[in-house]
Amino acid sequence: MSVHPDLHQHYVRACQKLGQPENPFIAHVLQEADKNDKIRWTKGITLKIAGSNHLVPVQRVTDDDLQVLASVLCNTGFVTGLDLRCNVLTDAGAKHMATLLQENSALRDLNLMFNDIGTSGAELIARALHRNETLVYLRMTGNKIGNKGGMFFASMLQINSTLEKLDLGDCDMGTQCLIAIATALTQNKSVKAINLNRPLLYSQEEETTVHVALMLKKNSSLVELHLCKHEMKNFGVEQLCEALYENSSLRYLDLSCNKITCDGVKFLGELLKRNQTLEILDLSANRIEDDGAIYLSEALALYNRILQALSVVSNNISGKGLVALSDAMKTNMDLSYIYIWGNKFDEAACMAFSELIQTGRLKPNCTDVEPYEVDGHVHLAELSHGLKKHYYWTPSCGEVTNKDANASLALAAVSEY
Repeated sequence: MSVHPDLHQHYVRACQKLGQPENPFIAHVLQEADKNDKIRWTKGITLKIAGSNHLVPVQRVTDDDLQVLASVLCNTGFVTGLDLRCNVLTDAGAKHMATLLQENSALRDLNLMFNDIGTSGAELIARALHRNETLVYLRMTGNKIGNKGGMFFASMLQINSTLEKLDLGDCDMGTQCLIAIATALTQNKSVKAINLNRPLLYSQEEETTVHVALMLKKNSSLVELHLCKHEMKNFGVEQLCEALYENSSLRYLDLSCNKITCDGVKFLGELLKRNQTLEILDLSANRIEDDGAIYLSEALALYNRILQALSVVSNNISGKGLVALSDAMKTNMDLSYIYIWGNKFDEAACMAFSELIQTGRLKPNCTDVEPYEVDGHVHLAELSHGLKKHYYWTPSCGEVTNKDANASLALAAVSEY
């Protein structure tokens, strides 16, 4: 049941009881939350206590601060989200968070990205999720939990049946725990989105990609998969594509920052000709070049009417490939978002995308370029749009207006599947 007293009053009393000084940042956030009385009793509220506020210097949350906050929130039913990113929480703080996860029955969204939680902290949080039945979204991004810490989350995925979105990107995980997570996901039916970006892999055999591919053949619930910075080459892409012929759930595939060339994209082009589910494909920072762009263009122009968003940022594509992609958009009216910055623009490519934008075929907020003219020649300028615009940060105030700029499945929300 929800505790009726104001959060701030409850916090002050908890500080006195535990002998801890008040954190002015936490106190301010709780005072502001108390003003949203109507919202909190109907929809629930998210406490945004991120330590990365650029507008006002804030006192970052420590382990002791979290102990007090956790004691306040344990019996509070209207706080459904907690954003603690970019603070100084360690394994000691993870212990308090684990206690909160075991005792609180309202928290659905927890963001712990870029703290200092390590292996033992990961174990505490993962074990707490063995019994937690309410948390839906957990972000551990940037906490160096290592391979051993990742193994605890792999074990948790075999037991927990409520978590839908799990972000373990930039966590220094290794081959062993990636294979364990992929194995757990062959049986797990609740996880719909998982981020496994930037593991520490030392093998050239792509074993992890092979196991992810085997998982995709059996898993029928995963909607979103991030495999950025996996050292993936054309062999790995071939394995994933073969698996996706048998998969009917995946909507968002992120293969950015890998080592994919035009030969790998050939497999993706063939997949797109037959795939009926994939809506977002991120190939940023690979090396698909003109041939790869043409393979994609052929599939999108003549066969595929499912894909909504494509990112080929920084792929060494020149005018020939970019013009082919623009031509594909003229016949394919379902592809709405395309991101192309970081390639080799010639005048033909600039003209082609300028025409798409000026005719209204491509909306300005659905791409990362904007045309301008100098001395009668059309050029393209970069816009700060993209599929991952708000992955590492969100606006300090207000809501994100462009849903397509989110890292997650904003075009087709995970919760819908």
